[in-house]
Amino acid sequence: MWGFDFFLNSFLFGIALAMDAVSVSLAFGMSNRNIGRPSVFAAAGTFGAFQLAMPLIGWAAVRFVAEQFSAFQKWTPWIALALLCFLGGKMIYEGLKHKEEDAPQGRLSVRILLLEGLATSIDALSVGFTIDMLPWYQALTEAAIIGIVTFGLCLGAVSVGKAAGAKLRGKAHILGGVILIAIGIEIFVKNFFFGV
Repeated sequence: MWGFDFFLNSFLFGIALAMDAVSVSLAFGMSNRNIGRPSVFAAAGTFGAFQLAMPLIGWAAVRFVAEQFSAFQKWTPWIALALLCFLGGKMIYEGLKHKEEDAPQGRLSVRILLLEGLATSIDALSVGFTIDMLPWYQALTEAAIIGIVTFGLCLGAVSVGKAAGAKLRGKAHILGGVILIAIGIEIFVKNFFFGV
């Protein structure tokens, strides 16, 4: 069970699940292009931690509270949509309200970052449902690989976003908000209508 396939599948899961977090990291970097290295690592670390935790929560839910948890699962697309639309709308509002020189730069809002981490990792719960047959140490290993891959990709995405934000000037906040709303709609449509 510790073969090459296990590690390859975990790595591919990590890439697939990280895409929403990578997009949000890109938007985060674009709208906060003056943030320092600690904040960049904090943002990537938050997304990685959520992507690590959610498969384990899904694994534990199937193992221990499957019936109770299945009732909650149908609401996850709505939660992701609401959170990301709220955060995206807030970014668009800030981008329209403030001139470039007045726009907030270099600040990391822990509350917003945690909400974004939650919203973009909700679909990672489904991975936990598919690995319920694994013993805890393999489920933990797979979740750790997913979290590490997400961390690395998000680290790069924030840096790319910072560079793009410098070129976009005052439009970065608005574009970042549009990206968040688009991700929320994509998560909602994918999960609600196609059950992916």
